[in-house]
Amino acid sequence: MAAAPSPIAAVDVPNPLLIDFEFPPFDSVKPEHVRPGIRDLLKLLENELYELEKNAEPTWEKLVYPLEKIVDKLAVDWGMVNHLKAVKDSPELRSAIEEIQPEKVKFDLRLGQSKPLYNAFKTIQDSSNWSKLSEARRRIVENQLKEAVLSGVALEDEKKDQFNKIQQELQRLSQKFDENVLDATKKFERLVTDKNEIEGLPATALGLAAQTAVSKGHENATAENGPWIITLEAPSYMSVMQHARNRSLREEVYRAYVTRASSGDLDNTEIINQILKLRLENAKLLGYNNYAEVSMAMKMASVDKAEELLEKLRTASWDPAVQDLEDIRNFAKQQGAAEADDLTHWDINFWSERLRESKYDINEEELRPYFSLPKVMDGLFSLAKKLFGIDIEPVDGLAPVWNNDVRFYCVKDSSGSPISYFYFDPYSRPSEKRGGAWMDEVVSRSRVMSRDGSSVRLPVAHMVCNQTPPVGDKPSLMTFREVETVFHEFGHALQHMLTRHDEGLVAGIRGIEWDAVELPSQFMENWCYHRDTLMGIAKHYETGETLPEDVYKKLLAARTFRAGSLSLRQLRFASLDLELHTRYIPGGLETIYDVDQKISKKTQVLPPLPEDRFLCSFSHIFAGGYAAGYYSYKWAEVLSADAFSAFEDAGLDDDKAVIETGHRFRETILALGGGKAPLEVFVEFRGREPSPEPLLRHNGLLPAAA
Repeated sequence: MAAAPSPIAAVDVPNPLLIDFEFPPFDSVKPEHVRPGIRDLLKLLENELYELEKNAEPTWEKLVYPLEKIVDKLAVDWGMVNHLKAVKDSPELRSAIEEIQPEKVKFDLRLGQSKPLYNAFKTIQDSSNWSKLSEARRRIVENQLKEAVLSGVALEDEKKDQFNKIQQELQRLSQKFDENVLDATKKFERLVTDKNEIEGLPATALGLAAQTAVSKGHENATAENGPWIITLEAPSYMSVMQHARNRSLREEVYRAYVTRASSGDLDNTEIINQILKLRLENAKLLGYNNYAEVSMAMKMASVDKAEELLEKLRTASWDPAVQDLEDIRNFAKQQGAAEADDLTHWDINFWSERLRESKYDINEEELRPYFSLPKVMDGLFSLAKKLFGIDIEPVDGLAPVWNNDVRFYCVKDSSGSPISYFYFDPYSRPSEKRGGAWMDEVVSRSRVMSRDGSSVRLPVAHMVCNQTPPVGDKPSLMTFREVETVFHEFGHALQHMLTRHDEGLVAGIRGIEWDAVELPSQFMENWCYHRDTLMGIAKHYETGETLPEDVYKKLLAARTFRAGSLSLRQLRFASLDLELHTRYIPGGLETIYDVDQKISKKTQVLPPLPEDRFLCSFSHIFAGGYAAGYYSYKWAEVLSADAFSAFEDAGLDDDKAVIETGHRFRETILALGGGKAPLEVFVEFRGREPSPEPLLRHNGLLPAAA
């Protein structure tokens, strides 16, 4: 009998983070690879940076190309590790990232504060050849100089050390914030054994709750007889808030949701205070008055312009939102609801859903069978072919994936040549995957990074959603909102994948001002209301029958339902974000919750509960890239509604006009990436500067006289 192989032999297996790959080895990277892999990579890049600084010449070949290689290698490998943390979280992976992150941040700071590189870029900008450079190359130089200043290149000695310490601590705090939100969300479980307690919950929600119960050890749980487990994951939480007749269950789940990560070991309050304090300190070190000014340095808007837009939208939304609440109260009264005179937060979604059903005769749950994931994707890909002349084909097996549910697709141009690829991870996995939906780059288009040295490396993206998984033999049946979410993330992916730039530093979503980056995503959502597009998607998963015409008309009519309230909700988040990063003084007399209550008086018809701790799970601004930038959603919504109005002006029923306008959209908004200022790109597409009028019109918020 052969001797068992020695475990020492495993040392010879190359670390998957360090091998040359076409597609990342998502299936092979384990937590134990992270520390040694990233450490070795950083050593290699440190040497490359040293050589580059020693020989830094103000030319593209001797400065920008080697810099892109350094930036890219780190972005791809660190991106892979962080992506796995978001979709396949584990204590081992967390601790590996936590340990190695300071070394990675140290390298980022060293790169960002490199004086030889800064001086070389400055020389390019000051040279007589500056005007001869392409617009994209000028943008790269300008971005590098701006980013270097924001990274502290001009700081000396003590100030520089202080700045760097703060950056390290901010990275650590953001990561901890995110982990606390995930753990607090996972921690809440409400076991239900009495069916009366969950009366009103639709079949899909009961199926999901039973499936969750099975995964938690209740192996005999069924949708019909339970037991059921309610969680704070979006599909479960929203079902309870919209459909559970049991008011006390709604209250319990709502209170748990708005106080996530605000108590005990998972309390984010002090982390938020620290983050705000440190951001302000760094802003002052860089010579700015507040962190919002730092954030806006790389955006289209200024603080004043952002606040001006938010106020304009708030004024347009307030009266309609007051009317929304009045309508819900009156409806609840008509239905004889005991709580009608005392409607509060855990009643609003429930009664507004009943009112919507009654007003438009639409039941979200009854629509689900018409929106099966495979049909939705087919319809989405057909639309992309019509608008942008691309074909999308599944190529599962071509690239390694991190979960069996992940699909892999190839995007081809009209000649049949591949131009990009993307992963799609659709389902909620509460035990290991963070909530929400997002798109990010895996690799960007780049001539310098091509593997054969001649052609161009093709861009690869990933799209991640958190919708209801298939239950039993049924496919994933989606709510209309989930359909919109898939279209939204696909819009982001298109901008990354259809770029025409070979300059990697401004290809795809790289180098695009943050407040313009939501334009293509929000633009794509508009097509969910376009008759031909929707009818192409909405096929009953069992009978194949198309969504009835009258239901489509009701969906269209329901589009502006509670538009004022939904607009104010976003305006609360955006205004709160700006207030905390402009006027709030950390450690002063006001707490962060006082600020929320103050902002909410102007942006919420029904003020939040005194114990509302929504800020403790506001990951966008404390663990994501939206700090002093949440207004971007509204800013880009103006751009996207106006962009879609170009199709309306051309005639949505005129196929030829739609195709021509789609081609123009592709050649400007999607093709130019970060290589041109977004306002100029918009004007090139639209023929004029953006106007908020189409957004207000789409949302039914224009004053009657207009």
